Amino acid sequence: MTKTRLSLLCAAALLAIGAAQAQDKPVMLKLSSWVPAQHPLNPSLQAWADDVKKASGGTITSVLFPSEQLGKAFDHYDMARDGIADFAYVNPGYQPGRFPIFAAASLPFQIANGKGGSAAVDAWYRAYAAKEMKDVHFCFAFVHDPGTLHSTKKIVMPGDLKGMKVRPATSTIGQMVTLLGGTNVQSSAPEARDMLERGVADAITFPWGSLMLFGIDKVTKYHIDTPLYVTPFVWVMNKAKYEAMSPAQKKVIDDHCTTEWAEKVASPWADFEAAGRGKIAAEPGQVMVELKPDQLEAWRKAVAPVVGDWSKGAEKVGADPKQVLDALHQSLVKYKSAL
Repeated sequence: MTKTRLSLLCAAALLAIGAAQAQDKPVMLKLSSWVPAQHPLNPSLQAWADDVKKASGGTITSVLFPSEQLGKAFDHYDMARDGIADFAYVNPGYQPGRFPIFAAASLPFQIANGKGGSAAVDAWYRAYAAKEMKDVHFCFAFVHDPGTLHSTKKIVMPGDLKGMKVRPATSTIGQMVTLLGGTNVQSSAPEARDMLERGVADAITFPWGSLMLFGIDKVTKYHIDTPLYVTPFVWVMNKAKYEAMSPAQKKVIDDHCTTEWAEKVASPWADFEAAGRGKIAAEPGQVMVELKPDQLEAWRKAVAPVVGDWSKGAEKVGADPKQVLDALHQSLVKYKSAL
């Protein structure tokens, strides 16, 4: 083969590649986030979207809608399913019983940090997502840095929750509240301060930094100073939107729906929440309730039956609870985020 012919073939190949890229139709994605615009998750989601645009050669662009602009926090999974949003930030715990396997990640006293915890939960859930969240295209899962119990009345022992009205972060934490004799009061995060202010709720489970972001530190005084739980979230996509993309565009999305991206998106938020603890402790009038070892053990024993309740839900969808929890704990150990 002559050099001239080889050069012509190379040029033709390059033209073919360029033509294929040129055939990718522009795609504009509506990204929905129900937290306020100033929340640290939103810049992370925007950075993710910007990288998608860059990797797609500009054919995939996005507009981020924060603050429930496209719909209520409770509705975000269905918004992604129905195409109201192309990508949606979802708290599956807002819909008790709908995602029983994913709820394992919200069992108390399991996860030590938000960064490794996000990688661990994402890596673990990938084995179950396609079946449990079959209505959407799963991108990744992540968690916030551990939260705890904040209240208007002092709580030290599990029995102190008896008779109290508590806004739980997830349905699993709601089971814990019921088990300990409390009453659950449901609300999304943006509605929580109002409920506490009006006395509709006496306590709330919330991460530290967001306590200040949502103004909840203005209506609570006592804070149990121990990692109690995390809330697991998912970033999911409308299936039809994904299927309508070109193979090259699908690959860009796939490359941005990974465990690495789960941790990358979650990390700034994790730092924000962790820093909030010190800020709350420094606020005048706030009381940090430090649990002694025997008190902490009392909490662990008191909430243990919640695992049994969760197991029943997992069994109803044909899952082996022990297998699911063992896999989660192995992933937490692998990513150095187990309590």
